[in-house]
Amino acid sequence: MTALAAEGLTRRFGGLTAVDSVSLTLSIGELHAVIGPNGAGKSTLVNLLAGELRPSAGRILLGGEDVTTWPTWRRARRGIGRSFQRTNLLRDMSAHENARLAAQAAGFGPARWLRDAGRDAASLAEAARVLERVGLLGRADAVAGTLSHGELRLLEIAMALANRPAVLLLDEPLAGMGPEESEPVGALLRDLARDHALLLIEHDMDVVFAVADRVTVMVDGRVLEHGVPTAIRASAAVRDAYLGHGA
Repeated sequence: MTALAAEGLTRRFGGLTAVDSVSLTLSIGELHAVIGPNGAGKSTLVNLLAGELRPSAGRILLGGEDVTTWPTWRRARRGIGRSFQRTNLLRDMSAHENARLAAQAAGFGPARWLRDAGRDAASLAEAARVLERVGLLGRADAVAGTLSHGELRLLEIAMALANRPAVLLLDEPLAGMGPEESEPVGALLRDLARDHALLLIEHDMDVVFAVADRVTVMVDGRVLEHGVPTAIRASAAVRDAYLGHGA
């Protein structure tokens, strides 16, 4: 089932076209990776899908409904969760407090200052649920600033899950990780894709080709190629533009 569709998305910044007539679909149960060199327009595409940016042309359908003009908060309430290239956390608060704030923002309990959140059973339970989902429940009381880089990325994924989205947009969640951290996170992404439509922006090609169901390659704002991982890896055009001939 198609959860999110982009049709002819274009975004211009003055004379620069950052995203040029991009179309793709995201389906529940599928992990769709978008890869390409730096400056290809991948993060701009995520910002368009999430509502951070308005397209210059094209449209976005969420569950079949045109949401092109909807603001970010409204798309989130209708089922889009996202993470960012750079962690967007409150580092002097615990992992549980960060997750609890995300749960409150998603509507689990009334909006209150953090000091009142302890009395809100719904946000407490939701925070525990998402931390357990990403394997961080045992670190719930740790101050975010003391977490490892990999744990911070997991916490951000947990926060993206707090609104129980149908669609997950993850922008380089493995950035800065070594193999010992990236392998279990890749397994988590594969597991999350079972009940979400998951868009993954990533430069770790080992993880991409291990977990993706479909891959879209972007170069200079345009789609160079769509396909299954084996076809993308074998494509001469993709090798020339991005992967290189040692891939």
